[in-house]
Amino acid sequence: MLDAVIIGGGHNGLVAAFYLARAGLRVRVVEARGVVGGAAVTEEFAPGFHNSVASYTVSLLRPKIVADMDLAAHGYRVVSRDLANFLPLPGGDHLKVGGGLARTQAEFARFSAADAAALPAYYAALEAVADVLRDLALTTPPNAGGGLRALLAMAAQGRGAARLGIEAQRDVLALFTQSARQFLDGWFESAPVKAAFGFDAVVGNYASPDTPGSAYVLLHHVFGEVNGVKGAWGHAVGGMGAITQAMAAACTDAGVEIVLDAPVARVLTSGGRATGVRLVSGEEIAAKIVVANVTPRLLFEKLVDPADLTLAFRRRIAGTRYGSGSFRMNVALRELPDFTTLPGPGEHHRSGIIIAPSLDYMDRAFTDAREYGWSREPIVEMTIPSTVDPGLAPPGMHVASLFAQQFAPVLPDGRSWDDERAAAADAIIDTVTKAAPNFRASIIASIALSPLDLERKFGLTGGDIFHGSMGLDQLWSARPVLGNASYRAPVRGLYLCGAGSHPGGGVTGGPGHNAAHEILADRRWWRARWPS
Repeated sequence: MLDAVIIGGGHNGLVAAFYLARAGLRVRVVEARGVVGGAAVTEEFAPGFHNSVASYTVSLLRPKIVADMDLAAHGYRVVSRDLANFLPLPGGDHLKVGGGLARTQAEFARFSAADAAALPAYYAALEAVADVLRDLALTTPPNAGGGLRALLAMAAQGRGAARLGIEAQRDVLALFTQSARQFLDGWFESAPVKAAFGFDAVVGNYASPDTPGSAYVLLHHVFGEVNGVKGAWGHAVGGMGAITQAMAAACTDAGVEIVLDAPVARVLTSGGRATGVRLVSGEEIAAKIVVANVTPRLLFEKLVDPADLTLAFRRRIAGTRYGSGSFRMNVALRELPDFTTLPGPGEHHRSGIIIAPSLDYMDRAFTDAREYGWSREPIVEMTIPSTVDPGLAPPGMHVASLFAQQFAPVLPDGRSWDDERAAAADAIIDTVTKAAPNFRASIIASIALSPLDLERKFGLTGGDIFHGSMGLDQLWSARPVLGNASYRAPVRGLYLCGAGSHPGGGVTGGPGHNAAHEILADRRWWRARWPS
């Protein structure tokens, strides 16, 4: 019998598997697809053109995990962006963000001297709060109803915020409760400057920048780091699949068995305890514990027998919110996009290219999606990883990732994403082409993944890249639901290790790390109480 079977070979499943195997457990990972990595994979989508399929850029992966798994020895390498973001603007102007504080201030000063002056304090305020989040990311949240132990954990985890000055504590409150617009209006006056920062508030968030709580999503995207630089983003050489392949190699070295093309049909239980899994093939795998790296709704509504769950718990899971409003495309290009506002090749092609010039534009995109099903003028971030990793495309050609926002998880009026996919993809391409007139004509091939496609291909409920919305009611001790935030399911021996648990979405590895440590703690407690 195995010590642990892990459902899903995405990055969090691999991280959990590594820590468990390193502690001496016999671990098997069963992955439904024919490739390990979940949504962090690299595939050839046209002859000679390779790119990350879903997840596409690096920042949030915790340095401790990179070091513990010795990922660098297994091929992990990230190239930082010299320039963070480039925003083409109406009227022939543009905004560049990054390249150092002084340079960004000089850019902001072209739009507002006050905004340039406010920038250092804004960065300092975000960094103070982000430091608290970094400390919490690899810590198990206190579990509501957990008695004295939970109270002590809450006090311990609250120390970081308590040590902040009163102004920083006010920023914490604002970031967790305010809309992105409300928060940014308190700092800046220029529409392009607010757009540059407000974009992070709608990435993977099917909401307007006016939606209360959207400021937190902005914060979630800045607590990462690349190559020791806090808040930076970068490209994994070889695409995101290179990260999970490095993780898989580290797992194999630690003794983990990884089985592909092995979708799970049911979590097996006996006497109210998880005892293994049954695959779609009919094969049953016995294990002392089961660890699920799938969305909570998929786990508890599809894989666990309803008889093993209380009605109240099932109701809570059914009420959790999903749907990041994201549409993902990869395109093969014969030449770089040539932007009207900044013609010719340059450093902006190596940055995140954001087509969303104002918070009003972002709000209209959401309103349009709510009414029509998807925005006819969507929010688009384009990255061109082949500018720093030329092996992704044939010589002289490029691949681009298009990550577009404000596409309803479920279309109104009974319409199907299978019927609307092509038109939505055209709207995304048209949006980029307005900024770079040569873009459409330069496309050799493309793939498009609607929210429904993301669910089918990667098991992302509602196409939600975060395994559940990142609102205040679904964070920390309330993720996935209040009372089950310690990675333990209400079925004994069943654990969650995916992004539907703390610290949430993005390629962080945090849920896998934390779940493994809770499993090992339970194992030590059990052995101490009932020694063999």
